[in-house]
Amino acid sequence: MTFDDENQNPVLIQIESPVEYQVIKDEQLHQVKIAIDAIEFDRLAIAWCKKRKLHGALGGPVGKEFGSPDSEY
Repeated sequence: MTFDDENQNPVLIQIESPVEYQVIKDEQLHQVKIAIDAIEFDRLAIAWCKKRKLHGALGGPVGKEFGSPDSEY
């Protein structure tokens, strides 16, 4: 992730009770590794794709079809 002019809305993710985590910080490297359950990550990814309306890019419905974020169902 970058915080330059092309990315005006960075995403911040808060994870409670991660399975494991590691923080690495030195003069040239800052890195955070977090392990979460795959099912929870799937839920996060699906919610993100719906929120960003990426369903067409993923081969899903592009209108008000069943399963689209624009659909009531």
